[in-house]
Amino acid sequence: AQMHEKSGLLDKIKASEVSLEQAETQTLAFLEEHVEPRTAPLCGNSIWKDRQFVERYLPRVDGLLHYRNVDVSTLKELFRRWYPDRHAPPEKKETHRALDDILESIAELRYYRKTFMS
Repeated sequence: AQMHEKSGLLDKIKASEVSLEQAETQTLAFLEEHVEPRTAPLCGNSIWKDRQFVERYLPRVDGLLHYRNVDVSTLKELFRRWYPDRHAPPEKKETHRALDDILESIAELRYYRKTFMS
């Protein structure tokens, strides 16, 4: 909670006029437009808390997602340990905003793919 207070996220949530139910409906509509049911894993960095949140507060979204996760931080830990001399992932802003986090996770995953998997 402290990191979200410091980043201003909690204040932004409190000031939001979008309810949790509305956010779930909007997210569900987006996913239904772009992915087949139960095919898209939850992806990102250190996403176990995100998965818990989705399961508890966004059950309809959880029902649409695949049960698997793609956690980029797993790759970060592996490559940092296996190739410490080559490990230099892109820097992150760490704004703790969904879109920023998504874009940073995609950039980091691309880095690992290009640097270690091709």
